[in-house]
Amino acid sequence: MAIEMKVPAVGESITEVTVATWNKKEGDHVKLDEVLCELESDKATFELPAEAEGVLHIVAKEGDVLPIGAIICTIEAGGATASVKVADAPAAAVVAAPAAAVVAAPVAAVAPVAPAPVSSGPTSVLEIKVPAVGESITEVTVSVWNKKTGDSVSLDEVLCELESDKATFELPAEAAGILEVIAQPGAVVPIGGILAKIMVGGAVAVAAVADPAPVAESSAPVASSGDASYAAGHPSPAAAKILDEKGISAASVAGSGVGGRITKEDAVSATQPSVSAPAASAPAASAPAAVAAPATERTRREKMSSLRKTVARRLVAVKNETAMLTTFNEVDMKPVMDLRGKYKDKFKEKHGVGLGFMSFFTKAVCVALKEYPSVNAKIDGEEIVFHDYCDISIAVSAPKGLVVPVIRSAENLSLAGIESEVARLAGKARENKLSLEEMSGGTFTITNGGVFGSMLSTPIINAPQVAILGMHNIVERAVVVDGQIVVRPIMYLALSYDHRIIDGRESVSFLVRLKQLLEDPARLLLDI
Repeated sequence: MAIEMKVPAVGESITEVTVATWNKKEGDHVKLDEVLCELESDKATFELPAEAEGVLHIVAKEGDVLPIGAIICTIEAGGATASVKVADAPAAAVVAAPAAAVVAAPVAAVAPVAPAPVSSGPTSVLEIKVPAVGESITEVTVSVWNKKTGDSVSLDEVLCELESDKATFELPAEAAGILEVIAQPGAVVPIGGILAKIMVGGAVAVAAVADPAPVAESSAPVASSGDASYAAGHPSPAAAKILDEKGISAASVAGSGVGGRITKEDAVSATQPSVSAPAASAPAASAPAAVAAPATERTRREKMSSLRKTVARRLVAVKNETAMLTTFNEVDMKPVMDLRGKYKDKFKEKHGVGLGFMSFFTKAVCVALKEYPSVNAKIDGEEIVFHDYCDISIAVSAPKGLVVPVIRSAENLSLAGIESEVARLAGKARENKLSLEEMSGGTFTITNGGVFGSMLSTPIINAPQVAILGMHNIVERAVVVDGQIVVRPIMYLALSYDHRIIDGRESVSFLVRLKQLLEDPARLLLDI
């Protein structure tokens, strides 16, 4: 009986996910709760465990975008375990050719003969095929073989390098045995095409073959595909294309690939060799004018990650589906900075965390949201849903991109509690360990572009929320206080909001309330 594995419901506002990486292959035997693949949304990356033990049949490929509830794969419970198609090898195929047959061959026709595998037990042949390597990739080019026909290979040993127009990757052996190369270097093979075969099973040995007689000098030399001299100075197909576009000869490029092969990366970084000065006898006027380097030397391409594509699609949708507007104000940060400077050492000594600006802003935001509930709401069809709690999303820069973990019920936390949560969530974000629950369900977002030096910005709403606060860098500016020009540390604040449910009066009043609380932080402690 086949069990259908579907995309689970993974968050309040998440309607689709992208299949990032399969940890298992078609036909693999999987166990209960074994991780099958990674799924990405615009908020997080999470794993999909197997719901039963059996044989895996993949429905959605890497890069596919699936709605919630769509079928990702099926598991044939109790099915036969077979990750690859295995065909019994004919007995005649494993018998070594008589030595006399080799000796009797004419010298001119002798080519390097691969060692013939010999087996003393039952054997089977395992086909090594081109794996699915990307959403838009339909074929790959065999770059270089690290092994040659007749070599003994072990499980997971790298057999060869494959190249697509996107990347270069290695192909590991799926079993131990004797290798038979099918696709030679330079061959273009479609996804699913056979690259090689591995003879597995039984006691496998390689029969020794006598060295062939010397070839006459007039005969053309024959290079083995496993010989390092074959690859040296030869560009891969992708590298050759780049070098042609640049007008650079392969002979002038040093290869960093296996056996000295010129890889795509070598071609991208290659530059035109400098032209030697003209001979003294030639007129100076005949020297050609300097030519600017072609544009291809100053550009590079990099495929968008699935997470980046999902985030881009979501942000464009927010811009198109909301009446977004941004209003600004400024806040004098001196009172908060003075309070922080006075107590930060004792604060850390008592609570074990540093006293930063984020706790002051989060606490001030919670107070202002209670007074202006429409800023803490969302639209559901033709209804407005008001939240009587403050789940504050904090934008954090992570290795895979911007993530927005949530501080739950921030209105009930002290400054120390908020700082502890910020430190915990930021640490998990940097290690890519945030769970989906920690990423979903926020009611209002705070983003701090000031840590990167931003002076002013118009942040985009984090749907289905209807407002987001942008913090910026603190700069000393000349301001007027009590009729006197003084220098104060000033921060610009930006509030982007959905004008469909938040009016200008509410948005401006919200920022003014934040300004009051931050310029007189005693209000936060006295709740006034």
